[in-house]
Amino acid sequence: MKSGKQSQPEKGSSRILSLTILFIAFCGFSFYLGGIFCSERHKIEVKDVTSTTTKAVAAPKEPTVSPIQVKSVSFPECGSEFQDYTPCTDPKRWKKYGTHRLSFLERHCPAVYEKSECLIPPPDGYKPPIRWPKSREQCWYRNVPYDWINKQKSNQHWLKKEGDKFHFPGGGTMFPRGVSHYVDLMQDLIPEMKDGTVRTAIDTGCGVASWGGDLLDRGILSLSLAPRDNHEAQVQFALERGIPAILGIISTQRLPFPSNAFDMAHCSRCLIPWTEFGGIYLLEIHRIVRPGGFWILSGPPVNYNRRWRGWNTTMEDQKSDYNKLQSLLTSMCFKKYAQKDDIAVWQKLSDKSCYDKIAKNMEAYPPKCDDSIEPDSAWYTPLRPCVVAPTPKVKNSGLGSIPKWPQRLNVAPERIGDVHGGSASGLKHDDGKWKNRVKHYKKILPALGTDKIRNVMDMNTVYGGFAAALIEDPVWVMNVVSSYSANSLPVVFDRGLIGTYHDW
Repeated sequence: MKSGKQSQPEKGSSRILSLTILFIAFCGFSFYLGGIFCSERHKIEVKDVTSTTTKAVAAPKEPTVSPIQVKSVSFPECGSEFQDYTPCTDPKRWKKYGTHRLSFLERHCPAVYEKSECLIPPPDGYKPPIRWPKSREQCWYRNVPYDWINKQKSNQHWLKKEGDKFHFPGGGTMFPRGVSHYVDLMQDLIPEMKDGTVRTAIDTGCGVASWGGDLLDRGILSLSLAPRDNHEAQVQFALERGIPAILGIISTQRLPFPSNAFDMAHCSRCLIPWTEFGGIYLLEIHRIVRPGGFWILSGPPVNYNRRWRGWNTTMEDQKSDYNKLQSLLTSMCFKKYAQKDDIAVWQKLSDKSCYDKIAKNMEAYPPKCDDSIEPDSAWYTPLRPCVVAPTPKVKNSGLGSIPKWPQRLNVAPERIGDVHGGSASGLKHDDGKWKNRVKHYKKILPALGTDKIRNVMDMNTVYGGFAAALIEDPVWVMNVVSSYSANSLPVVFDRGLIGTYHDW
C-alpha cells in the first residue's frame, strides 16, 4: 500500500515536467517564427514604399494635394476725369463738409458704397519722369498738366512752362533771388543747419517744394506739406520733381506725425493764420518740433515796417499781428533765436522750468496739456488748445542731445524703449536683416538703387531699416507706421528719417 501511494506522485511530476518543457520549446519556436515573419514583412513594406515613391517621382500621375486656385481679378480703367483723383481729398465731395477752419480740405474718405473700383489712368501723353537730379529742375508738362499755378505765380518764378516741360527756377514769394540764396541766409542765422545737427524738416504750405529740394544737397531731409486745392495738388509737382511731399493741412486734426519729430519747421508766406483761433496752429507746430528745434517764418508779419505796403494792410495792423505772434510763441516756450530782414527764427525750449511755470499758472493760456492727452496720438486726433510738454523721462531726444547726422542713423534712440519689445539689439538685428533683404531686392529689381527709382513707400515699417539700407542710394523712403500697431514712428524720426501714420 505504501509503495503504491508513493509511485503515483512520481508519475504526475514527470508528466508535468514534460508538459512544461514542451510548452517552453513551443514558445521559443513560435518566437523564432514570429521574428522571421516580422522581419520579412518589414522588408516587404519598405520595398513597397520605396517602389511606390520611386514610381511617384519618376512618373507622377496625380498630385496628392490640389494646387491653390487663384482666381484672377481685373479692374476697368477709370475715365479720364479721374486722372487727378484723390479719394479722401476729393473736391467733388467738399460741399458735404464745413468750411470752419477749412476743415473740408482735411481727409474725408468715401464710404464703402461710394468707392470706385477702377484703375486711375495717367494723364494723356504721360512719360516716365525725368531722372534725379535733373528732375529737381524740370519735369514733363504732360505729367502734371496744370496751367493755373503757372499763370498765378508766373511773376514769382515758382515754375515756368517752356515747350513740353515745366522748369523750376527756384523762386518763391519770399525769395525772389532764388531758393539757394534764401537758404544761405537761413544758414547764416542757424549754424546748426551746417554741421548735421538739423536733419529733418517740414515745410508747411510748400508750394512746389523748392525749399525742400534745395535742402537735400545740404544733408537735410525735408517733408513738404500742402493741401489739395480745387485746381490741383501742388505736392504733385514736388513728387514729380523727386522731392518728399505729402498732402495735408493744419486745420482741426493733428498732423499725422508723432510729437518731437522734426528738427525744424518752416513757413514762407504759407497763408496760415498763426495768431487766430487762440494760436492752435502754432501749438501743433510746437508739438511736432523736437525740444531745441527751430521754427522759421518769412512773410507777414515779419519785417512789417518795410513790407506792409505790399500786403494790402497797414503798418499798425502788421505790428499788432507781430506782437501777438511773439506773445503766443513765448507763452508756448519758444524763444526768439535770430532775425534778419524777412526771416525770423524761434527755438523751442528744452528747459523744463518753462513748462513748469505754465502748469503752475492756472490762468495761463495756452495751458499745459494734462497727462491724459497722448502726445503721439495723431491719426484723426483733434487739435487740443494746450501745450504738449516734453516727456520728462525722455531726456536725450532734444536737438542738442541726439547724435548729429549721419551718426544718428545707426544709434538706437532713447525712445525705442517706449516701443513694446524695443531695444538697441532689436534695432541692430532689424538693420542687419534689411541690409540682406535689400541686396536680394536689387538682384530681382536692378533698378532699385539707381536713378530709375526715386521714391519708395515702406508700407509697414518698424524702425526704418529698409530706408536705412538704401541711405546711400539716390532714393528717399516714406516710412509708414500703422495707426493700430506699435508706435515706432518716433524712432524713425529720431534716426533722421521721415514717415507718417496711416490705417490703410
